[in-house]
Amino acid sequence: MDTQFWPLYGLRITTPRLELRLPDDELLAELSAVAADGVHDEASMPFTVPWTDGTPQDRARATFQHLLGTIATWRPEKWTLSLAVRHEGKTVGRQDFMTDDFAVTREGETGSWLGRGHQGHGIGTEMRAAALHLAFEDLGARHVTSAAMTDNPSSLRVSEKLGYRPDGLEVHSVRGEARTVRRLRLTRADWEAKRTVRVEVTGLEECRELFGI
Repeated sequence: MDTQFWPLYGLRITTPRLELRLPDDELLAELSAVAADGVHDEASMPFTVPWTDGTPQDRARATFQHLLGTIATWRPEKWTLSLAVRHEGKTVGRQDFMTDDFAVTREGETGSWLGRGHQGHGIGTEMRAAALHLAFEDLGARHVTSAAMTDNPSSLRVSEKLGYRPDGLEVHSVRGEARTVRRLRLTRADWEAKRTVRVEVTGLEECRELFGI
């Protein structure tokens, strides 16, 4: 993909096992196919926005539209960086980092998902660590937040391992039911104390204006 007008296509975040990058057309098709194959048990819903409800085709289209929407609506004051996660040459999931007025608040939020066949191997922790490195080390964040359903122990464990602390509870209406979400907050000091994953970021300098920094 040509980076002349959208240099974010040249951004790369790598860890010992993963590569995170903004997907081009081919990668976006792969990511949509992973979503179509399933992200979680259909009897449960780990997301406050139930985008995984529906048919495999519905999930694929939701993924496709979400990604294109983040590019179409991007402004330095309000943006969502939505990256495809690659492991051993395969697209396995998506890692997001989103924020409003980052230049002022120096705060953003992470969100992610993994295809069901790629869960349980530590990939979720490693890809979140990659996003946190970008946020704190390269963009100068002071805090990063996240959230998970109180009955989603795997997501909460990832946050705990990376140093997040509880930041209160919220109640959301999901599928017509009240669901409790635990907010989580990570400070720069706690991130530095818990960081163990080696991360390398390339292609950032050309993107700084887009990030509003």
